[in-house]
Amino acid sequence: MNDAPTNDDPILRIEALSKDFGPVRAVDAVSLDIRRNEFFALLGPSGCGKSTLLRMLAGFEMPSGGRILLEGEDISGLKPERRPVNLMFQSYALFPHMSVLRNIAYGLEMERLPRAEIRARVDEIMAVTDLTGFADRKPEQLSGGQKQRVALARALVKRPKVLLLDEPLGALDKKLRERMQLELKRLQHDVGITFIVVTHDQEEALVMADRMAILRDGKLLQCGSPETVYENPTDRFVANFIGVMNFIEGRIGGDGHFSAKSVRLPVPHLAAGPTALAIRPEDVGIEHGGDAGIPGRITDIAYNGLDRVLHVAIDASATPIQVRVPARVEAGHAIGEPIRIAIAPDRCKFFPA
Repeated sequence: MNDAPTNDDPILRIEALSKDFGPVRAVDAVSLDIRRNEFFALLGPSGCGKSTLLRMLAGFEMPSGGRILLEGEDISGLKPERRPVNLMFQSYALFPHMSVLRNIAYGLEMERLPRAEIRARVDEIMAVTDLTGFADRKPEQLSGGQKQRVALARALVKRPKVLLLDEPLGALDKKLRERMQLELKRLQHDVGITFIVVTHDQEEALVMADRMAILRDGKLLQCGSPETVYENPTDRFVANFIGVMNFIEGRIGGDGHFSAKSVRLPVPHLAAGPTALAIRPEDVGIEHGGDAGIPGRITDIAYNGLDRVLHVAIDASATPIQVRVPARVEAGHAIGEPIRIAIAPDRCKFFPA
């Protein structure tokens, strides 16, 4: 019988973890299992508790309740330096007077490891992070992406079991941030360490994460793969927070239909009462010719290169419905044009009002 851990085994188990700051509960009984070698994202708006949760994992905040288990060991009360966990800050916190090599080696020097071992480990991690040839440069001589890789190398060279990253790409411009998202994912795969990243950027989480947890007001709302959370949000807040979502306020009647003025759709197996219909812009179609579909009028058009987003005013919604269409296929539309849109019931989500 083989009892060796697999990648599906949780390396980190968070059990009913809470944190109070006086009367304010910043983290409220959050429970999560994070797998070995997983890229896990904590996602939510400002003030949702994600950074406080990360700081408790790092040991910089002590929990008010609950436990943190790392490979079965309760580390909830351990000081940061005694945890096999490393935290990379958004600011990178590089020493400006030290070379790249010395910045990366600093943590190992503090552990008083043999000089030959330090150099071997630094050379190894510099190769993994594409920093070979930068050993003698100072931080002021580096680009934003290079500084980020130095900070990563410094965290990874200590070989933590879990690496925590707090908004690691927040200081980069848009193009560099998009490139570094893929590079960070590659690095995580190459080094085989569990990454837990805090971000408020939903696109960043969708690109990088194997799984994500959505928090609001300190509570865990949903946890799953990016595709699962995007396609099957379990909560109206999650549906609105991840990606773009259209909402139409209406009512499910006793006949099993959702109604909101010109919108009427069958929705079997749902209770009657006030309900919000939710549908992604890419799931709204355009009816060409005839009287089928929902009548509306185009109020705005946003060209995004590969696609166009048409903003369509309909009588059932207080705000225009967004319709995402291929730019080259639907190229002839104009603001003010009457149009008919189609909403397929099987692409809709319904949330009680």
